[in-house]
Amino acid sequence: MVAVEGGNHASIYLAVGRLMNEAKPILTSKQRIERLAAWSIVVAFGVMGLKYVAYYLTGSVALYSDALESVVNVIASAAALWAIRVSHKPADQDHPYGHHKAEYFSAVLEGVLIVLAALLILREVWFAWQEPRPLEQPWLGLAINGGAAAINAGWALLLIRTGRRHRSPALLADGQHIMTDVVTSVGVIIGLIAAVITGWRFLDPALAVIVALNILWQGWHVIGASLQGLMDVAVDHEETLRIRDIISANSKGALEVHDLKTRIAGRAVFIEFHLVVDAGMSVGDSHVICDRIEDALKAEIPSVRVTIHVEPDDEAKLPKGTTAVPFA
Repeated sequence: MVAVEGGNHASIYLAVGRLMNEAKPILTSKQRIERLAAWSIVVAFGVMGLKYVAYYLTGSVALYSDALESVVNVIASAAALWAIRVSHKPADQDHPYGHHKAEYFSAVLEGVLIVLAALLILREVWFAWQEPRPLEQPWLGLAINGGAAAINAGWALLLIRTGRRHRSPALLADGQHIMTDVVTSVGVIIGLIAAVITGWRFLDPALAVIVALNILWQGWHVIGASLQGLMDVAVDHEETLRIRDIISANSKGALEVHDLKTRIAGRAVFIEFHLVVDAGMSVGDSHVICDRIEDALKAEIPSVRVTIHVEPDDEAKLPKGTTAVPFA
């Protein structure tokens, strides 16, 4: 038997805790995103089942519209998983800049499906207006739908936060769509409670129309944002200023920077600019400056791709004698 002094207990516990933490598998950004995308399909199926049970119990057109949007969530989650896996493939001979834009196709598909769901809801509303039906077991149906909405809310927040952190358009679009579904569900539940209390049957199809219009707006927003990504949209103004500051702070030895261009492709940010140096500077020295700038940008911006074109001082756009490595 080995005796351990009381004073050593704390250090032993810390050592054991450290070993346990080191034994835990460390997930990469790609693995985290793929795992969430896969679980999104499972969550979407579960929520869809709950909402269809609520619709079946009540016969409500508004709850039908809510359930139909969940079908879109299932398809969109599957498309997002495919796009995320494709986008993380390394660059190859046919795709030398990588596959980052694959996620935008998933987001566009999701937008199209959202619009289709809205049209199907409006079709069902038309039939409901022709033959209004009383709601059956409304309170049980509303309770089930409320539980489904709560699950969706927690999951949507997780997807949005992770999608922004890892610059994943597919994950972000999926989370935003699910959050819209949550807002829709809350509106439907409140409206149907009013319909049950007042006995106004017209509230049920009227709520379904509001849901459909809300879905149409969200679908247009998702499609528009994704098309911007496919069109090589630049980073926003605030991010551009940050990039300029990083370049200026790490360009000691250069004379000028001009023609800065940026574009976003999924989680990747592409930065390109011209760096003016003294014509007598060696290739090796100019390369040292380029490496310093590139390392600084990679340290601050995840998944950045930097292209620097070095030029002699006769290509400068600002007057000679200008200091502090300015931008032309």
